[in-house]
Amino acid sequence: MVLDPRSLVDHAGSVLEISNQQSVSQHSPADSFTHRLDYDVAIAGGGIVGLTLACALKHSGLRVAVIEAKPIEAGFSWRRAYALTLMTGRILAGLGLWDKILPQIATFRQIRLADEDSPAVVTLQPQDLGTAELGYVGEHHVLLRSLYEALDNAPNLTWHCPATLAAVDYAPDHVTLKIEQDGEQQQLTTQLLVAADGARSPLRESAGIGTHGWQYWQSCVTAVIRPEKDHGNVAREHFWTSGPFATLPLPDNRCQIVLTAPHAEARALLETEESAFLAELERRYGGQLGRLELVGDRALFPVRLMQSDRYVQPRLALVGDAAHCCHPVGGQGLNLGIRDAAALAEVLTQAHATGKDLGTLPVLKRYERWRKLENLAILGFTDLLDRTFSNRWRPLVMARRLALRLMGGLWPLRFLALRLMTGLGGRSPQLAQHPGKPQLKR
Repeated sequence: MVLDPRSLVDHAGSVLEISNQQSVSQHSPADSFTHRLDYDVAIAGGGIVGLTLACALKHSGLRVAVIEAKPIEAGFSWRRAYALTLMTGRILAGLGLWDKILPQIATFRQIRLADEDSPAVVTLQPQDLGTAELGYVGEHHVLLRSLYEALDNAPNLTWHCPATLAAVDYAPDHVTLKIEQDGEQQQLTTQLLVAADGARSPLRESAGIGTHGWQYWQSCVTAVIRPEKDHGNVAREHFWTSGPFATLPLPDNRCQIVLTAPHAEARALLETEESAFLAELERRYGGQLGRLELVGDRALFPVRLMQSDRYVQPRLALVGDAAHCCHPVGGQGLNLGIRDAAALAEVLTQAHATGKDLGTLPVLKRYERWRKLENLAILGFTDLLDRTFSNRWRPLVMARRLALRLMGGLWPLRFLALRLMTGLGGRSPQLAQHPGKPQLKR
C-alpha cells in the first residue's frame, strides 16, 4: 500500500484555465446544430489522464481535440513520481508505450508494511499474487513525454495549446466551445466534452455537478531523497499515528517519499532546516537506508476525499480528479484516472462503431456504471486505512496489529490485498488485454 503523490494535488498536472467570463447555456431542440461538427470528442485538460484518453482514441476513427492551458514544455518540469499499478502497466502496454516507459521507471518486487514501533512487519512478494512484480514507480515527466510522443502527428488529433476555455454552450446534439488561443478567440463544436481538468474542475462546477467528501486533518510532504544504502526496489509503507509514511523506489537509487502528518506538523517539516528534516526521516527509517541526501525541493499538499455525484450528463463526461479524489495511502490516485480514461475510450469506440451518438446518456452511463462503484470502493478503502492506522485508540491499535500479523501468516489475505492494490480486482478494459501487456508468470 504505497502512497501516490498524484492524489494529493488539487489540480491536474496541467490545469485547464477557464475564463472568469465563461458562460454556460442550454439550447432548446429548435436550436439544434445542423452542419458537420468539428470534433467527436474534445478533452479539456492535457495532463496524464487527458492524454491517456487521447492516446486510447488514436486509432478509433474519432476526431479528437485536446485543449490545454499551459505550454507542452511546462509539464516536463513537474518533478513528481507516482506509484503505478500492474493494471496501469497493462493499459500503457496496450497503448504501445510500455517498451519505452519501462526502462525509465523503477519496478518494485516487494512491499513492506509496518505499524509504528510494532515488530509485526508484513512483506508482500510477487509469489503472493502469481506475478513477476508488484508495481512500478514512474516520474511525471517520463509518462507525460511518452504520451506526447505517441500522439505526435496523430492524424485524428488537434492540439489547442496553450489555450483557455472561455465559454461552453450545451445544445441537445452538440457542445459549442469558445477558446482563446494566440490572442484570438475560436469557436469549436463537438459531440462530447470530457473534463480532465483536475479536482477543482471548472467544467464540473459550471455544469452543476455536486460532490461529496471532505478535507482530511492531514497534509503531505513530498520530496526525493537518495539513501546511502541500496533501496533494493522495495516499496515501503510505514504507518504512524500521525499518518502514513511511504517510500517509492526510483532509478539511480533515488526514492520519492510521501510523509502524511497533521497540518501543523507537516508545515513544520516543510519549513525546517534540511538537516533536521533528513534527521527526522532517518529516525523513521531506523537506519535501514543509512544517511540520506535530499534531491530537489520539498512540497506540501493538502489531502482530500471527493466523489462526484455523477460522472456524466448529456454531452459531458468527467475523468480522473475531476470525478474523484482519494487519500494517497495505497498509491491509487493516478491509477484510477488512467483506468477511467481506458474505460471511457472503450465505451466511446464501441459506440462509434455502431453509429451511436457519443454524447447521449445511454452511451455515457455505460462508462459511469463501470467506473463509479469501482472508484468508490477504492475511496472507501483508502479512507478506512488512514483512519484505522492514524489513530491512538488502544483497542484499534491492537486490532490493526493483529490484522497485520494475520496478513503476514495467511496467504489468502495477502492475495486479496494485492488484488485490490494492483488494480487486478476490478473490470479489465480491453486495452489491458493487449498481447503486449506485462505477462503473469505461468
